[in-house]
Amino acid sequence: MLETTQIDQSRPMGSAESLVPAPARVVVAHGDGIGPEIMDATLRVLAAAGAKLDIAEIKVGKDIYLAGNSSGIEESSWDVLRERKVFLKAPITTPQGGGYKSLNVTMRKSLGLYANIRPCIAYAPFVTTRHPSMDIVMVRENEEDLYAGIEHRQSDDVVQCLKLVTRQGCERIVRYAFEYARAHGRKKVTCMSKDNIMKMTDGLFHKVFDEIAAEYPEIGNDHMIIDIGMARVVDAPEKFDVIVTLNLYGDILSDITAEMAGSVGLAGSSNIGSGGAMFEAIHGTAPDIAGQDKANPSGLLNAAVMMLHHVGQGEVGNRVANAWLKTIEDGIHTGDIAGEKTTRVVGTTEFADAVIARLGQSPSTLKAVNNGALPKLNLPPVTLKAPAKKDMVGVDVFVHWREANGVGNPENLAKVLVALAVPGFKLAMITSRGVKVWPQGMPETSLTDHWRCRFIAEEGIAMNHTMLIQLLSRINGAGVDFIKTETLYNFDGQPGYSLGQGQ
Repeated sequence: MLETTQIDQSRPMGSAESLVPAPARVVVAHGDGIGPEIMDATLRVLAAAGAKLDIAEIKVGKDIYLAGNSSGIEESSWDVLRERKVFLKAPITTPQGGGYKSLNVTMRKSLGLYANIRPCIAYAPFVTTRHPSMDIVMVRENEEDLYAGIEHRQSDDVVQCLKLVTRQGCERIVRYAFEYARAHGRKKVTCMSKDNIMKMTDGLFHKVFDEIAAEYPEIGNDHMIIDIGMARVVDAPEKFDVIVTLNLYGDILSDITAEMAGSVGLAGSSNIGSGGAMFEAIHGTAPDIAGQDKANPSGLLNAAVMMLHHVGQGEVGNRVANAWLKTIEDGIHTGDIAGEKTTRVVGTTEFADAVIARLGQSPSTLKAVNNGALPKLNLPPVTLKAPAKKDMVGVDVFVHWREANGVGNPENLAKVLVALAVPGFKLAMITSRGVKVWPQGMPETSLTDHWRCRFIAEEGIAMNHTMLIQLLSRINGAGVDFIKTETLYNFDGQPGYSLGQGQ
């Protein structure tokens, strides 16, 4: 364990004020690729700035994977993280292929770090950008959506990935966005989703946003469909303030906005949960320049500034931030951001030295940072809503089926399934990749070997699981390979399932 505890020598020993506050107990991982270089640079700057840190180091990432641990983290490291609750992490590698899962995602989800905060700020004219007034904060949901990573191969031709969105997850991240805006003096929160297509998952996110926005009348709010919304961000980022969105969209959006601001290499992020926090650069391991003293440590350094504010050392965080801004303003740049205003191109070590040399200074053109203690965010626990009245009304049976010609005719599949239907059930629809192909499908529709076959209870029939089991038994007995079922329910009389495209 490395300690950087400091004692204030200006007060007499033995007095009530002779000792500085206890160091913040944090966990550090040096990561892979350029990770060790930029972490060493960052820790040197923090120590020189007077950060009071008690650091426990753990190893995660590539070496742990290659040692045979498919999770990329040892069990003992989880214990350290859970006990200390604050984690500064350099970029790590997730091996491609095989059964490896992203450790970044695993840590965020396992530790309940539901809010990912990524400020994207332009540093014009010292860092080249087409958007000199850009100052956007991305608030990304961090645990749900397609990042649940639940995938299956269901047929020769089809794989699926489940998109999971919960009301609790939506409420937590949306409220965090508004509380963040309130605490930081931001004027507007924009929600982005794709609820014109994914009406239930993204629709829930939009619905919850509207509900919670009404509780913050002093903060402006609007909603945009993600594609046109992102187009408008790219065109006029100065019109946006705080953006809140779902996990996958937020990952893509925040990288784009960071690059628009000047470079992905400058952006840090925080991952915040009710019981802990993780701070990291948003970029990857850059193995092509690892070990060459070329990497820009700015992203990790800016993440460390966020960490200092989180642990109550905001004055030190301001000191580091202003020294970094002064370094950028003086044209001391790493190669990735070198441009017209660069006076000297430096490597990782020399850049850290330049920041250290400017501690105590502030920028003269760029806006100096003078953040005081931030108010505590009002984030009440999210509770489950009262259950709705739930009525089973049908089932979607997904089947892997093809004919001798290699694909299949939905008319022929329908003939088989109609004959197998249980009394009280009827085959209502067959789709291929979501598009209705029976009844009255269109010959131009592309077909595959994966079919959704929707059975609906007839009028006045109360469906139950026994009927469902009987249906599946008949389908199995006929040699039709059913690979998945989704039971269809009404909730308080409203369908809890989507129509087929073209239905």
